[in-house]
Amino acid sequence: MEETILVGDDLMMGPPSPLVPPEIASHVLEGVDLCDGILRNLFLCLQINDIEPFCQDEIALYRQCSEKRDKELRKRLQDSECKLGSSMPLDEAKERAAHLE
Repeated sequence: MEETILVGDDLMMGPPSPLVPPEIASHVLEGVDLCDGILRNLFLCLQINDIEPFCQDEIALYRQCSEKRDKELRKRLQDSECKLGSSMPLDEAKERAAHLE
């Protein structure tokens, strides 16, 4: 059986990480693992070893963490926008929805 070697490009597969508007960032990001420690370890591994095949565990851990983080952020963003939209005047809510698209 062939072994797959992960590279940095594998981390860019799939949809990009969601953008969090500043006005709701503190609420949306609260308690979410931003994967910064894992990313730091990945960069350290790449700095020490210089090539990706020696950092497979770090790449896999970051990929798993970032996918989980992005899924959670998308859900929280959607919930937050729904709550915000329901509390705004209709015209402002429509304008915000059009801007977000």
